[in-house]
Amino acid sequence: MVIPDFQSLMLPLLEIVKDGQEHSHRDVSEILAAQFNLSDVEKKELLPSGRQARFDNRVAWSRAYLKKACLIENTRRGIFRITADGLELLKSKPSRIDIKLLMQYPEIKEWREPSSRKAENSDSGSLTNDDNGQDGTTVETQTPEEVLEASYQELRRALAQELIDRIMACSPKFFESLVVDLLVAMGYGGSRRDAGRAIGQSGDGGIDGIIKEDKLGLDIVYIQAKRWNNTVGRPVVQAFAGSLEGQRARKGIIITTSYFSPDARDYVSRIEKKIVLIDGVQLAQLMIDYGIGVAEVANYTVKRVDLDYFEDEQ
Repeated sequence: MVIPDFQSLMLPLLEIVKDGQEHSHRDVSEILAAQFNLSDVEKKELLPSGRQARFDNRVAWSRAYLKKACLIENTRRGIFRITADGLELLKSKPSRIDIKLLMQYPEIKEWREPSSRKAENSDSGSLTNDDNGQDGTTVETQTPEEVLEASYQELRRALAQELIDRIMACSPKFFESLVVDLLVAMGYGGSRRDAGRAIGQSGDGGIDGIIKEDKLGLDIVYIQAKRWNNTVGRPVVQAFAGSLEGQRARKGIIITTSYFSPDARDYVSRIEKKIVLIDGVQLAQLMIDYGIGVAEVANYTVKRVDLDYFEDEQ
């Protein structure tokens, strides 16, 4: 079952609370999940941030729109009930409740079109996607968090590809240095100076360098850095494992700008030695996360109401 978008939840949500009794957000979410036959996996599916379940987020935004239109009202924290306007709307037997319908309510219109934007086209809101209705109006299916996170992930993907393109235009020596910078930023190697002395000193044909696993150097990690376009297969990984054996080493990292074959990944999952494979996609993402080769352009902080602050007023 596909998780319904937040507008598709509006009518079912209002129908659930039409008895005029108080309802909790959690109970309503459970009823909606059952109505849409959502599995436990679907109910637990997270937004890309990993901080909130996608379904709960959509139920919350559906409720937020209904509340802003004064179709439901909070009676106390986490508890709400239908209003007279909500009952009146249900009496008209709407086939669907969505943003287009809710725009008839002045509270929604004001919320969606604050005074600073009233001169703008109403279809330029921040909740849009590429689906359009027959009358040319925008059909919005994503919550604000989903739109924001989708845009953020798209920016990351574009930046990641640009990073790999830049790396491929640089020398192999620069790539080795980049790998050390990244590992140091991740907490390996102690200082950049220590790591710099370690790289490229092993002299083994299958090993490009060594680095401390921790600041005290209690263990050593062997590195192989491959600035390749072609897929890295099992023979390369197996040769690296053999080189570790020659050094009596237990741990290694192979970092490439390309990809590892399924056979290569299967091989490292079955051997005793711990070899971590980092492909180009993961490499670029790690560089973004640890600030290697990238500069911050803008920083947006998403905030919510601090319920604990208002606890004494409940």
